[in-house]
Amino acid sequence: MLESALVEEPADVTAAPVPEPPPSGYVVRYGLTRFVAEFSPRGSETYPRGAEVVVRTSRGTEWGEVLCAATPRTREFLGVAEPEGRILRLATRSDREALERTRESEREAFRGGHEVVRESKLVMQLVDVESLFGGERLVFYYVAEQRVDFRELVKQLAKRFRTRIEMRQIGVRDEAKLIADYGDCGKPVCCNTHLREMPPVSMKMAKMQKATLDPNKISGRCGRLKCCLRYEYDTYEAHRKELPKVGVTVVTKLGQGRVFAVELLARKLIVQYEDHRRILTDEKDVLTVVRGSSAPEIDADESQ
Repeated sequence: MLESALVEEPADVTAAPVPEPPPSGYVVRYGLTRFVAEFSPRGSETYPRGAEVVVRTSRGTEWGEVLCAATPRTREFLGVAEPEGRILRLATRSDREALERTRESEREAFRGGHEVVRESKLVMQLVDVESLFGGERLVFYYVAEQRVDFRELVKQLAKRFRTRIEMRQIGVRDEAKLIADYGDCGKPVCCNTHLREMPPVSMKMAKMQKATLDPNKISGRCGRLKCCLRYEYDTYEAHRKELPKVGVTVVTKLGQGRVFAVELLARKLIVQYEDHRRILTDEKDVLTVVRGSSAPEIDADESQ
């Protein structure tokens, strides 16, 4: 008994968790037009989401914001296989002070550029000016209805600001991306927050979602159709293909009738029966869809 009491039980040895390797890259948003790309870190340094960093891009030294760690999924989304730049350092207090001076120089460059354009009598309108954080170049964004020969303008601007000048012609949607603030929904405009590309939007999308067709109500800050009309279109289109079309004859528990209208998101049908009653019917209550129905299809505008 004594010997058994002196035998020590083996200690509960728990294997220490293996630390995860640091990310091989980070997704960073940078530039006035809010480019998004993957950047490789310096050494084994890690950066939290939202960290302000100084990065090296193909354009020069720029200010950026870390969005997340790079993964195979983010690379697939961005359509890149290799990092497009390098994170130089986490932004310091002196960097933020330098950023304020850069913003002030942009305002001065915009005023000076506007004067040069007016003196040159070019048919163009300056929208904004971007000065790279490292001072490698000034980028002037402008809109014009026709092509502009700005070679002499670039020489004058380079002589005045003593740096490399880049002129970029943009459209009205890109103009809104640069200077617009809030949309009709009360939130910051999508083109200036999360959108990387401007999706094509058509009136067909507005009609399918039964949105008002008043141009003043479905147009964004750019004057074009709102980008948000594109967000749910794929869902509407998928439901439209799965549900019976307007004008098709169906058989439900209440009898035979014709589809008068379709509520796509609710996945319900308004069925007009032979006694002229119009009843909202769930798709599950449809027993049969009469193929090859000779009933004329109801116009989409009439169904609204």
